[in-house]
Amino acid sequence: MEKVPQSLIDYIERHDCFYVLGHREPDGDCIGSQLALSSFLKRIGKRVHTLSSGPFTRSEILLYEHRFKDEAPPEKDFERAAALVLDCSSMGRIGQVSETMPKVPVAFIDHHSSDEPSGEADYIDKSAPAVTVMVFLLMKAMGQVPTKDEAELLFFGLATDTGFFRHLDERGAETLRIASQLVEAGASPKRTFQEINGGKTLFSRKLLGEILMRVEPCYGGKLLVSYVTLEDQQRYGMASRDSDFLYQIIMGIAGCEACFVVKQEAEDSCTVGFRSKDRIDVAAIAARFGGGGHRLASGLSMQGSVDSVLDRLVQAFAGEFEE
Repeated sequence: MEKVPQSLIDYIERHDCFYVLGHREPDGDCIGSQLALSSFLKRIGKRVHTLSSGPFTRSEILLYEHRFKDEAPPEKDFERAAALVLDCSSMGRIGQVSETMPKVPVAFIDHHSSDEPSGEADYIDKSAPAVTVMVFLLMKAMGQVPTKDEAELLFFGLATDTGFFRHLDERGAETLRIASQLVEAGASPKRTFQEINGGKTLFSRKLLGEILMRVEPCYGGKLLVSYVTLEDQQRYGMASRDSDFLYQIIMGIAGCEACFVVKQEAEDSCTVGFRSKDRIDVAAIAARFGGGGHRLASGLSMQGSVDSVLDRLVQAFAGEFEE
């Protein structure tokens, strides 16, 4: 992993107040990194506004929703205020909270690749397994260690983005050393696992069954696809998203190299989540349609019905599987 840039440390030291933002539809890494960084900034004497556009649709992050504001409070002295954007490198992914933001300097802390214009003191590290790891390294670079509460938040985000470490390969030793330091600081792997995997509704499990029943093989089973309709969401609700477990099950099917699930958001628009086992760069495929993310996990939004989106995306994988 890359060294924390001195420019970011200088950026933090010269400002008195920070707006700490993350992407819309936050996940555990986004939430954990925002809250841990906000706590750290307060500890070193900064004023902090922790912001999120939500929605908090994942059951494991619902208990944190009350710790976020959905609009930016005004500050008297904007010359000493700045923004830190975590887990994305584009203000376009912040959501409606960005409409209330004052014009202040911005710095991005992210482990995704992006062609967006840079901020004043960005910390972008595509080799980092999670933004929570980058926040931990930032604390250390500034001569600090996390409190117990911060360590729990950082471990929560790290566990979320690594699939509780199952996505790590032989290059994961440094990540596991950091995880060990977070446990030494007070994080509980047992409690974090229960927080991430518990509390699911019966309806969420029934919806999971519906999605799995619809899985169709393409390219000899190397690509598996499924979908969620508006009717499904009306019948079962979407307050307890369980997408990580869903992808884990699908990717465990013999012969599967990649998969995607289309979720109908409106009559003519859908969102899509992609996963890849190793060889296929699904972020590159998502980027063709305006999406992005990690090489092995990415997403996008696109216009069209479920059927039309499925057809277009299956064709997009043709070059990956057809010789």
